[in-house]
Amino acid sequence: MSNTRFATAIHILTLLAKAPGEWLSSDWIAGSIQINPAIIRKELGVLQDRGWVISKKGKEGGSMLGVPSSEISLADVYRAVKSSHVLGKKNQNPNPKCPVGKVVNTRLEQLFTETDELLYASLSHRTLENFVQQF
Repeated sequence: MSNTRFATAIHILTLLAKAPGEWLSSDWIAGSIQINPAIIRKELGVLQDRGWVISKKGKEGGSMLGVPSSEISLADVYRAVKSSHVLGKKNQNPNPKCPVGKVVNTRLEQLFTETDELLYASLSHRTLENFVQQF
């Protein structure tokens, strides 16, 4: 994955886990990550859809963890924000007349899937709680 969505989601969840019972604003979270609060709100929406975060609107609003950090695996966070395979994307239009071009994407799909499965297996044994304990 060549974007920062996983890192952003982990950063958000870590901040929320470090402040149990507190409503953290998207502006405050954005200040920690130094990104636009609109990006934070987008990712918070994804995390809310998974049931990990609860939010309330208004002047006294914000977000907090909705489940214990021990119930969130890093593999689940990765799945929630994944936009492509770990190794990236395949070439769109390889030459179908080329002996390699006509089958390369099929072979790459298998490699990409196997690599993703290795990553999931590694991350599935790690929880947000384990990660947060480093801070």
